[in-house]
Amino acid sequence: MKKSRTTRAKTRAKTTAKKKTKTIPFDIAEQLRTPAEMAAYLDAWLAERSDDPSGIARALGDIARAKGMAQVARAAGLSRESLYKALSSGGNPSFATVLKVARALGVRLHAAAA
Repeated sequence: MKKSRTTRAKTRAKTTAKKKTKTIPFDIAEQLRTPAEMAAYLDAWLAERSDDPSGIARALGDIARAKGMAQVARAAGLSRESLYKALSSGGNPSFATVLKVARALGVRLHAAAA
């Protein structure tokens, strides 16, 4: 027995309605592959959000995760745990820590006239 068009359409609608889109979290650290990309990312944060110290710290954390947090922590003379904490969104690193991390990452902070 052949199904009518409306029955086939309803069946098709039921099967497609059950499908759900799967998403995965975006991680910027996976996109930062080269030192030039890392420097450009930090420079964009400094240019666009220079008044957001926690955002800049988080950007340094993104770059550190891209490079390898343990390697950056060793080069900066910090523990991996304290580096994660300092560079998290709620972290508040000292300026000395920011400078150590920037040096360990191989990036320089840049100043320009406003």
